[in-house]
Amino acid sequence: MTDAEIISLINDSLVEEFELEITTMVSEAEIFDDLGLDSLDIVDMVVVLEGALGIKIRDDEGLREIRTLGDIHQFVLQKKRETEAAS
Repeated sequence: MTDAEIISLINDSLVEEFELEITTMVSEAEIFDDLGLDSLDIVDMVVVLEGALGIKIRDDEGLREIRTLGDIHQFVLQKKRETEAAS
């Protein structure tokens, strides 16, 4: 899967799970302010992304640093690379 395909899958998964508008899915979008997610939604987001991408991210400290949609993209892309390198 290419980076663009992964980003598209992330966006599509979040749009579907949280009933977001696809037009709001820009890298600069703030998770809480622009997308309207709350701390409980973040737990659901992790479960959705793990299921959609087949990677484990829930115990990663890097999750605490995520503030924007672009941060999610970069975080997931890095985890995917680490998972592939370990296999």
